[in-house]
Amino acid sequence: MHSSLHWESFTQLAEDHGMLGLAASQLLNDHENLLPPDAAESIRAWRRGQALFTLNLMAEMFRLFDAFRPSGIAALVIKGPVLSLRCYGDAGLRQYGDLDLIVRDRDILRTTELMLELGYEAKVPLAAIRAKKIPGEYVFPHTRSKLLVEFHTERTFRYHPRPIPLDALFLRQAQVAFDGRSVPALCPEDELILICIHGAKHFWERLIYVADVAALVSRQPLDWDLAITAAREIGATRMLHVALQLAAEVLNVPPPEQIARFVQSDTVAKQLATQILRWLPAAGSAPPSILQRAAFRMRMRGSIPRGLPYLLRLTLSPTEEDWAVRDENKRHWFLDSLGRPFRLAKKYGRDGKP
Repeated sequence: MHSSLHWESFTQLAEDHGMLGLAASQLLNDHENLLPPDAAESIRAWRRGQALFTLNLMAEMFRLFDAFRPSGIAALVIKGPVLSLRCYGDAGLRQYGDLDLIVRDRDILRTTELMLELGYEAKVPLAAIRAKKIPGEYVFPHTRSKLLVEFHTERTFRYHPRPIPLDALFLRQAQVAFDGRSVPALCPEDELILICIHGAKHFWERLIYVADVAALVSRQPLDWDLAITAAREIGATRMLHVALQLAAEVLNVPPPEQIARFVQSDTVAKQLATQILRWLPAAGSAPPSILQRAAFRMRMRGSIPRGLPYLLRLTLSPTEEDWAVRDENKRHWFLDSLGRPFRLAKKYGRDGKP
C-alpha cells in the first residue's frame, strides 16, 4: 500500500468529497500500521483540528440556544453535528464548516439583531432585511472566533419544489442529545428529505451526500410513511428516489421494502442516478454545463409541466449575489431577477465552470 498509493492525493480527494473525517477514523482506528509515518501524522493532525472545531462549534450552538430561549426565537439545527451524530454516531466524524439553523422568516430580523449583540457580523444588512430582500441564506461570521453560523427560513429554501411547511417541521421536531444536553432538530424523516434536496441542489457531486443518505437510512429507525408524505408535501418524491438509487448503487444500501417498489419503478430516477455516477468521481471539479444543469433540474422535479416552472423559479429568484452593490435595500427585487439569468450564464459558462 505504501508504494501504490499517493497519500497526499488520497487525502485531498477524500477532503474534496467530504469524506476525510470518515476515512481518517477508519485508517487510524483499524489500519494505522499500513500508513507511512508522514501520512499518519498528517491525518492525525487533521483529525485533532476537526475535533477541536467540533467542540467549539457545539459550545457555540448551546450558547446560541440559551440566548434564543428568553427572546422567544424558535430554531432547529439542520445538518452539521446533528446529521453527523445520526449518521455516524459521532458529532465530529462528518466534515462541515458551519452551523446551520432554521428559523421562521418573521423572526429573522430579531435573530439578526440578537446575533449582532452576540458578537457576530451580519452579511445580510438589517436594511436589506427590512426591505424584504431574500438571500440564499443569512450568514453570520463571529468577529473574533470566525465561527460561521447560517440561518435559513421558509423563504430561503429555493430548491424545495414547493414552499417548505415550516410549522409542520417545528411540530415534528426531535430533541438530539449531546453529552447530556439536547437541542431541537428536524425529525429524522424531515432530515432525510432535506439532505435529498440538498444533494440534488449540488448535483450529488460529493460522495458524502450519498454516504449521508445511506447511513441515515441504515442507522435510523425511520417512519417511511412519514418520509413519503414529507417528500410529497414539498414535491421532492423524485429527489428521494434518486437519493435511494444512489445509496444502493454506490454503497450497496438498498431502499427499504416499504418504498423499494416505488424507487425501482421510477425509470427517470434510474437515468438520473446513472448520469450522476458519471459526474461523481470529479468531486465537483468538472461540473455540468448550464444546459445540463437546466435539464437536470427539470427532470429532478418529476415532469416537464412541473419541471419548467421549477426551473424558471430557480432562474429568476434573486439572491444576494444579484443585488445591486451598495444598493441592496433600494432596488426592487424584480430588477434583481431580470439580471439573474445573465449572471448565471456568465458564472457557469459553456462548460459549467464558474
